[in-house]
Amino acid sequence: MDGPRGDLRLPFAVAGMLVMWASAFPAIRSALPVFPPGALALLRFLFASATLGALSALRGLPRPEGRDLPLILALGLVGITTYHLALNYGSRTVTAGAASLLIASAPMLTALLARFLLGERLARPAWAGIALGFGGIALITLGEGKAFRIEPGALVILLAALAASLYSVLQKKHVGRYPPLLFTTYVVWAGTVPMLVFLPELLSALRVAPPGTIAAVAYLGAFPGGVAYALWVYGLSRVPASRLSSFLYLSPVLAIGIAWVWLREVPGWLSLVGGAITIAGVALANAPQARVGKEAPSRPTKGVAAKSAE
Repeated sequence: MDGPRGDLRLPFAVAGMLVMWASAFPAIRSALPVFPPGALALLRFLFASATLGALSALRGLPRPEGRDLPLILALGLVGITTYHLALNYGSRTVTAGAASLLIASAPMLTALLARFLLGERLARPAWAGIALGFGGIALITLGEGKAFRIEPGALVILLAALAASLYSVLQKKHVGRYPPLLFTTYVVWAGTVPMLVFLPELLSALRVAPPGTIAAVAYLGAFPGGVAYALWVYGLSRVPASRLSSFLYLSPVLAIGIAWVWLREVPGWLSLVGGAITIAGVALANAPQARVGKEAPSRPTKGVAAKSAE
């Protein structure tokens, strides 16, 4: 991915985002034996909220416009609360690599949702890719169970992928209204508030949590949960969503490699086959010939969004 001539900020931003998000899957698996899923999500996003708040304060933190509050609250509930609670609960029984393969179906689900919610037209190759991708998801769901049975944890992670897709669709038309860092900060804050119901559970877990595990959760919050989200919005403000999403196909490969080094775990062969089929389906669904018309990158509008998106 190339930025303007001599400008390496965009490719470095995309590379950093991919590594951070890929590393989140094994980090979650390493923390779950100590923190329950809800407490882990809350602690992670308390760190994320503090990190983003501090960075935004340095740049100035104007209030969001009243008309945008319902959207910000909805994005926080879907893209932060629902996504991360589902991911954490599903990751208790699904390997880090398989979880990342399931989440890799999000661009395909986004294309499907965009067809019905935004009226975007899809060509025949796109529908073929969607069908192929769902076949791959079925194999991963079976592959994570003992013998041939459906693994409930895989279905919960599929719910997380659906939440991520809905988040992308809801965000698509509004990403240019605010600078990426500011927009991400408000969405993360909105998604963190509902997680406060897990505060008693978190306080109990913190009493026995090893410092190393707390440090891993701090990393989850500050980087995959904070900086990477801001980098995603930064990328959306400069290139089409379909083009940026295509780089997410690399995330499972990175996540499996990190999980192998960190946790010594590799998904079963059926999950790997299903993952390859899913990624092929996603690639087919997002190929240029699968789209009708061209999508233009988002552009900042006047007002709050007129500030620098850097």
